[in-house]
Amino acid sequence: MKGKHNSIPENEYLLEHFFELSNDLFCIAGYDGYFKKINPAVSKLLGYTKEELFSRPISDFIHPNDREITAKLRNEIKKNEPLLNFENRYITKSGELVWLSWTSIPIENQKLVYAIAKNITHNKKHEEERNLLLTNFAKINNDLKKISYTNSHDLRSPVNNLLSIFSLLDVSKIEDEETLQFIEMLKSTSESLRQALNDYVDILILEESNVAKIEELSLNDSLNTVSRSINSLIQDSKATLKVDFSELEKINFNKSFLESIFLNLITNSIKYANPGHLPIISIYSKKTNGISQLTFSDNGLGFDMNVVKDKIFGLHQKFHNHVDSKGIGLYLVYNHINSLGGHITVESEVNVGTKFIISFKD
Repeated sequence: MKGKHNSIPENEYLLEHFFELSNDLFCIAGYDGYFKKINPAVSKLLGYTKEELFSRPISDFIHPNDREITAKLRNEIKKNEPLLNFENRYITKSGELVWLSWTSIPIENQKLVYAIAKNITHNKKHEEERNLLLTNFAKINNDLKKISYTNSHDLRSPVNNLLSIFSLLDVSKIEDEETLQFIEMLKSTSESLRQALNDYVDILILEESNVAKIEELSLNDSLNTVSRSINSLIQDSKATLKVDFSELEKINFNKSFLESIFLNLITNSIKYANPGHLPIISIYSKKTNGISQLTFSDNGLGFDMNVVKDKIFGLHQKFHNHVDSKGIGLYLVYNHINSLGGHITVESEVNVGTKFIISFKD
């Protein structure tokens, strides 16, 4: 015996309950601009009785700044054009502002509009707060750029003065070879500092205009520039640099960014060397599936990748208790690469070393 299907006859469905119990605003309005029927949610939200809402034009309840656009779109509805996701503001009886999102369907032969509205005031408040935060962040970012630009600009003067002293210094009167080497080292370091400051100011200007100059660069030339600027650091640490750019000699990138990448990765390898082991830093380039890649690896302290995870490139993230650690170097490296469409991955093991693989956008 087949089971009996216990369905309710269609004419017994209490469709009125959908209208009366919904938290959304249901209403029927006439082409004359007056409400004809509303559900309790309308009165509850706006604070007016049904009689008050029926006795006045709908436009009376709309925020004055939204009346013109609402009237214009109401005329479009009268041309039998549905209105979807239209947002406007209403003023409640207590003076509170509420945002509503409307879907309105005209029935032309009845001169009526059937409409459903959702209260989106909460969403709008969140959107307003978010926009305010974004505005504040933009202001703070611009202020920081100005400070960075000013500091970099102001620092160039004493550095230039220092270089002027070297040019006035008569080294022919100095007979001690070690003293001459120290003077030459100081001069070279000062020149590198001046160039770094000049490049930094240029970077700030480029970032201000959202333009980063891309050019064909020699990896070897860029590395040599950086190596000269930190020559004393490399020598004092007794670090060994193993370099091989034979497979890929040049890349298209920003000059200052590339030198910053070399500088930060090399100095990090020296700074976080494994105690009892002289730093060995391998730097080589290659093409992988048509993609230009640069690989750095060292035999340093390394990271526990299960602990570090995705924090390694975060600003002010520090994973070793080194006195000079600021948590900025890898953040800069990551942003230099990603801002120009590339990406960087990292492999590391504690007390074994770290490998960075940089893939450039060709």
